[in-house]
Amino acid sequence: MPRISTPGTFEECADELNDFIATLQRYPPSVLAFVLRAHLSALLQALLLYGSWTPDEVMSFLLETQRDVLQPAAD
Repeated sequence: MPRISTPGTFEECADELNDFIATLQRYPPSVLAFVLRAHLSALLQALLLYGSWTPDEVMSFLLETQRDVLQPAAD
């Protein structure tokens, strides 16, 4: 799967996204989950459409996400 080439980009993006999500406190977590799923679906379709990722890369991403959600690492 393609890697982010600029150091700090992932962390900065995650921080900004967390800050934005915090502004949506009035919505239940299940609503946020469904809306984020719809956005993620559109983003993955765009990555495929523009050739940024292959179908195998998308599948790998989804499988890793599934594993992360269903078997979270012990803290």
